Amino acid sequence: QVQLVESGGGLVQPGGSLRLSCAASESIFSFETMGWYRQAPGKQRELVVRLRKTGSSIYADPVKGRFTLSRDNWKNAWYLQMLSLKPEDTAVYYCWGYSRDRGYWGQGNQVTVSS
Repeated sequence: QVQLVESGGGLVQPGGSLRLSCAASESIFSFETMGWYRQAPGKQRELVVRLRKTGSSIYADPVKGRFTLSRDNWKNAWYLQMLSLKPEDTAVYYCWGYSRDRGYWGQGNQVTVSS
């Protein structure tokens, strides 16, 4: 069973930046898709970004140009770099990966954007 462990959330002021990390318990070469979702209070979980093994990616419109997913195959991890954060980015962020016909979620990490 694959485990995904997240780190890097916290409190940041509007306009600030944060980087979230998602470490997998096995090689991420086996992942067909990886990405990040978020869930704000009282709202459904929504896609932030999804990256396929082919290299194609989809970013949600609210984060385009501000958020970037990157990966480090040797560290078996992927990251979400978040710039120019806004209060509306406040949410619990979850990493997600799809490997060998199964989806896996990280434990969730709170990101709060507030002055």
